[in-house]
Amino acid sequence: MFTGAIAASYYGTPRTTIDVDIVVKVSEKNVQPLLLEPLRKAGMQVDERRIKAALKSGYNIVTVKDKRTTLTVDVIFSDKKLRKKPGTIAGLPTFYQTPEELVLSKLRMIKVTTPRERAIKDKDDIRAIMKHTKVKVKTIEKQAQKESTLAIFKELTRERENS
Repeated sequence: MFTGAIAASYYGTPRTTIDVDIVVKVSEKNVQPLLLEPLRKAGMQVDERRIKAALKSGYNIVTVKDKRTTLTVDVIFSDKKLRKKPGTIAGLPTFYQTPEELVLSKLRMIKVTTPRERAIKDKDDIRAIMKHTKVKVKTIEKQAQKESTLAIFKELTRERENS
């Protein structure tokens, strides 16, 4: 499932990015057939030890590189049911993180990013998603309250209402 700038471009305003972010539901037991084999088939440099170490550590993210280009893919591991929405990319069917989950993940990134100026793209992504996609605002607000990001969300939506 796509997340990050690719999903933000799908729901909001297209923009360039230097990597692709995907979320996969995988465990140590099924990492070989569900992740390693498909990445290798796609031409990615796969370091099996790094991937298994990331899964064990709980860090749950690893970057893999394309063998032919400078492109990278950030693979984010999840042990939860993925909330996703069907869509297309380059005419091919795929899945994207739901717009609500994407906004929440970007709010979390804004909260921890320093200096604050580095969070500009995430703020712009949230504004664009809110402008171009129907989202469940109450769902975002409820979870943002739990994650202490509601003030950031309110600030961004207030800006939109005042423009």
